[in-house]
Amino acid sequence: MKSFSFRAEPIDPAAWRATLADPACGGYASFEGWVRDSNEGQRVTHLEYEAFEPLAVREGERILEEALARFGAEHAACVHRVGDLAVGDMAVWVGVSARHRQEAFLACRYIIDEVKHRLPIWKKEHYESGDTGWVNCERCAAAPHHSAEPPVYEHPHARPRDSAHSHSHVHERTLVPDYSRQMALKEVGTRGQARLRASRVLVVGAGGLGVPVLTYLAGAGVGRLGIVDGDRLEPSNLHRQTLYTLADVGQPKAELAARRLRALNPDVDAAAHAVRLDAHNGAALIEPYELVVDCTDNFSTKFLLNDLCISLGKTVIFSSVYQFEGQIQVVRPQDNGACLRCIWPQATRDGLVGNCAEAGVLGPVPGVFGSLQALEALRILLQLPGGLGDELMVLDLSTFAISRIRARRAAACGGGRCARLPAADAERASGAALELSLASLTEALEQGYTVIDVREPREVAEAPAPVGRVCHIPLQQLIQLVRAAPGSGGATAGLIVGRYVLAREDKYLVVCASGRRSLAATQELRAAGFTAAFSLAGGITSLRAHQPA
Repeated sequence: MKSFSFRAEPIDPAAWRATLADPACGGYASFEGWVRDSNEGQRVTHLEYEAFEPLAVREGERILEEALARFGAEHAACVHRVGDLAVGDMAVWVGVSARHRQEAFLACRYIIDEVKHRLPIWKKEHYESGDTGWVNCERCAAAPHHSAEPPVYEHPHARPRDSAHSHSHVHERTLVPDYSRQMALKEVGTRGQARLRASRVLVVGAGGLGVPVLTYLAGAGVGRLGIVDGDRLEPSNLHRQTLYTLADVGQPKAELAARRLRALNPDVDAAAHAVRLDAHNGAALIEPYELVVDCTDNFSTKFLLNDLCISLGKTVIFSSVYQFEGQIQVVRPQDNGACLRCIWPQATRDGLVGNCAEAGVLGPVPGVFGSLQALEALRILLQLPGGLGDELMVLDLSTFAISRIRARRAAACGGGRCARLPAADAERASGAALELSLASLTEALEQGYTVIDVREPREVAEAPAPVGRVCHIPLQQLIQLVRAAPGSGGATAGLIVGRYVLAREDKYLVVCASGRRSLAATQELRAAGFTAAFSLAGGITSLRAHQPA
């Protein structure tokens, strides 16, 4: 039950209180605002209230709906006087009943604050001196802009006693999120807002895709957001990751994002997980959430997320970006939908396709796709029609061409599980066995490794490898020659790459800037029979980071 109204006659609190009685409610709170005899040093003799009632009633009803949805209260009512009021008369009454007292307290406080801030109500003060003055209550209750920290709700007392003039004290106003614009949609309303507040979403990656996803979901009032990202902010991130500032460089992204989201919307429980999701921690991170949004920039994590969400029965929204193009897919294992491996049975190797750092990207491109992911997430949480089904949507922002590719579930799949999912232990072992962590490339040479640098000539010229004896073979050239060479799969024949001769029985350490392309090259070499090929974990960048200053 909710009711907002204006009255010219005196307010009867007992009668209004009776309208809120409910055997299911154990908590009740009310607010009464009275006309007092002074204001800002002047003696007040009486007040006159006027309101633009058609608009004020509609907005007042909306405020009550918001309070019920936001705090989980059951019933609310507000009545405001209009006309001439004497000193001591009750000017406004608010009452809330709820299952628990905390819900009633907070909803009551919210209603009176919003009424005094948002409704077109004016009062004319009559002073003992004979002067009068009209005051717009909406302006009086304008939100303070000088506070460094966003205010939060305290625990207001039941039946708080105040004056009808109390709303003129700006410093007492409490700021709260306002969802009225989205609640005005018939597809959302109070029920949809309550559903969002009860939702739990895990966002993996707080970068170019993750920033718009996190920002829009927090702004929409999603109750709990988990943020998984093991990276620290770099200056090169900022042109597309607009949640952060230059002063934040060097700090963990997950923790930065959580702080920003709490400032944006104190309603949101933002949980930071400053780790990289992997096969060891993935299931524990995903389990508490009902929806997962993939905002990562590497294939290994995407396919791992796919496999974990399939096994846990969690819906996951995927997106990836390459220069001006991107794609989105929703995997719904509970509906026996197609997954990543139904389209790509073998996971794409990281490094074969450049990420944003290697291939380049304009900032708005991941912003567009992250926004689409956020929209799709809200569709799912609100159970709205029209979302992506068993399909892959591809959007080329250089031409604005859109295509939808049917994603068919693999014929062999059954029982809610993709038939192509690999054994997690085997995939973990295969990835870990290909990388070596070394203090320097000199150490690799001393251990008998031939170092192969798969970076592009431009990269090598700008940042030469920190050792003299290195084979420079760009990644794509190496892969093409390895795949075209006869005798792969364990043969003993060597491989001629330009002026370099690579023997399958020799030891090789493949390096690049970050370790991604070198890992892809190592996987290709292993498949071709180079059983002693390894990738430098973390790449050349990690070696420089550990050099003494």
